[in-house]
Amino acid sequence: MPFCRAKQDRKKGAIMACDFISLAAPGVQKLSPYQPGKPIEELERELGLNDIIKLASNENPLGCSPRVLTAIDSGLGELALYPDGNGFVLKKALADFYDRPLAEVTLGNGSNDILELVGRAFLKPGDEAVFSQHSFAVYPLVVQAVGATGISVPALEWGHDLVAMAAAITDKTRVVFIANPNNPTGTWVEEGELDAFLMAVPENVLVVLDEAYGEYVEPGQLPNGLDFLDRYPNVIVSRTFSKAYGLAALRIGYAFAHPDITNVLNRVRQPFNVNALALRAAVAALADQDFVARSRALNAAGMLQITAGVRALGLDVIPSRGNFLCVHLGRPGLPIYDALLHQGVIVRPVTNYGMPDFLRVTIGTEAENARFLAALKAVL
Repeated sequence: MPFCRAKQDRKKGAIMACDFISLAAPGVQKLSPYQPGKPIEELERELGLNDIIKLASNENPLGCSPRVLTAIDSGLGELALYPDGNGFVLKKALADFYDRPLAEVTLGNGSNDILELVGRAFLKPGDEAVFSQHSFAVYPLVVQAVGATGISVPALEWGHDLVAMAAAITDKTRVVFIANPNNPTGTWVEEGELDAFLMAVPENVLVVLDEAYGEYVEPGQLPNGLDFLDRYPNVIVSRTFSKAYGLAALRIGYAFAHPDITNVLNRVRQPFNVNALALRAAVAALADQDFVARSRALNAAGMLQITAGVRALGLDVIPSRGNFLCVHLGRPGLPIYDALLHQGVIVRPVTNYGMPDFLRVTIGTEAENARFLAALKAVL
């Protein structure tokens, strides 16, 4: 069969169909693109609705700190200039805030970029990476894209089974991914079990603690990955400004790790991977912990509101320490998801996570939560 051949199209006539997928790396050929939550604009185009709420992508319903808007405004006159490729000011702010060495910090274009850097720097064909069933979809994507093998360990009560994950480590394992709390289930691991797991992991196996939602719980309610860095130099702690800090549109995340790991990550990190406005915004966001506290309080109240409302409908949820809940419908979720779209409510189906009877809903404002519950009652 020729590489390119003519293909008939009723509107355009003859067009060329080429087998460019065969040119891609083997791991990439088998990938399916990551599917984000449906944008409001897309639903407006599809259904002609104009009163839509989106509770699909775990975004902060409060937006961002007013300090962030001021910081962005002050940088608009410098858009023609490249950002500081080392991100020194933000790295220094993070190091000071967490009382960790500056040399431990890596900046990413969202924490997703951090995960990509780990895959590109430490995984190759023939290597293995371990992660949990029902955990963040990007883990297997990162692993497969570089030609490594992903080992998905069956979940325990929708969360990480750290004993089984430790048993799954072989001499081919190079990386383990742990999301705490986990997306999409909201489950979490306690400090004692995490410490026991890290003690059992060989020193030459990297453990990525993905703590993207850590700011949504009060201090002490979850293990702090930074507390493990001095005892376990193979730990990488990944965090983000997209969630509680409300900077999802600016795409900025960071990691703390042993300086030698940071050195390796920076060898594959793209120059200027974090833009100048994001750097300014993150510094301002980090300085406004009152805003984070308000976000946390709103989330806690919304968690109770949605949990009670869902249970009043005869359904249940998986207990969560994120800013979202997985609602157990007891029936296929996609038809209900589609019916909610027609009500102007966007949530997230999780069939691709092996959870066809669930929908994930982000905690919104009190009014948004009430509208979701009313819409859910209507479509049920």
